[in-house]
Amino acid sequence: MGYFNVTILGCGSATPTLRHSPSAQAVRYRNRLMLVDCGEGTQLQLRRYGLSFAKISDIFVSHLHGDHFLGLPGLLSTMALHGVEGAVTVHTFAEGADILRRLMAMFCHETTFTLRYNIITPGQESVLFEDNNLRVTSFPLHHRVPCVGFRFDEKPKRRHIDGPAVKFYDVPHYLMDAIKDGADFTRPDGTIVPNNRLTTPADPSMSYAYCSDTAFDTRVADAVRGVDVLYHEATYGDDRAHNAAPRGHSTAREAGRIAALAGARELILGHYSKTVDDESVLAAQAAEEFAGKVIAANEGLVINLI
Repeated sequence: MGYFNVTILGCGSATPTLRHSPSAQAVRYRNRLMLVDCGEGTQLQLRRYGLSFAKISDIFVSHLHGDHFLGLPGLLSTMALHGVEGAVTVHTFAEGADILRRLMAMFCHETTFTLRYNIITPGQESVLFEDNNLRVTSFPLHHRVPCVGFRFDEKPKRRHIDGPAVKFYDVPHYLMDAIKDGADFTRPDGTIVPNNRLTTPADPSMSYAYCSDTAFDTRVADAVRGVDVLYHEATYGDDRAHNAAPRGHSTAREAGRIAALAGARELILGHYSKTVDDESVLAAQAAEEFAGKVIAANEGLVINLI
């Protein structure tokens, strides 16, 4: 398993079923484990699929409907019960932070970890997390309540040193970092050796986008343009397309259109209505609009980006 992957913990919608759990995903990047949404039962799903809640550093909440949020108080309480240490940052709207503070004050008076809140401003794109390797941003979705999607973008990587070439041109060791970052080399006689003679291309940087509850809107495609793997809600099939827009949701076919407009490489479908009993039908409908790979999510699915 690579160092950048996504585990589907729940891909159902509002009404619980025996086939699917409410929305939740775990995104692992190197040593960082992050949750995206936290429907009821998420802590059980983490255990089921061998993911330690003690390693969770960030929790991103797309919106405040119960099937995306109600598992969070229980998860945080269990983490405190088991003495989890360090810090956990919940990225949510101001209202969500207020609700969680009150619930935690009532049911979990003390936590063994530092619980932080990063307030998301709905209706705009924002950088929520950034380090040397990864950037996580939010962008507006179009639901019945304020709602955002999330992009996980790996930053550009450094180029690889061509050992024989740097030896031939006698490049000093102390310049290697600059060469990896794209610098040319100036020889003592003033001759410039272009960087592409000294290095080979960097490994590709990967990206993942999560679009939970949203009506079809081409602005979503703009927000996720160029993403490698796109998770997009597909609450309904063609047979119930009339329900989608009024309820702030999308069909599988519309998810395919967004993926095509965005130029994604792979599309993952999820957030199925309780009326869906064959996800392969949804995948086929999306594939009529999108030429890339289409996968119908299921609990336990692991998507390896790298």
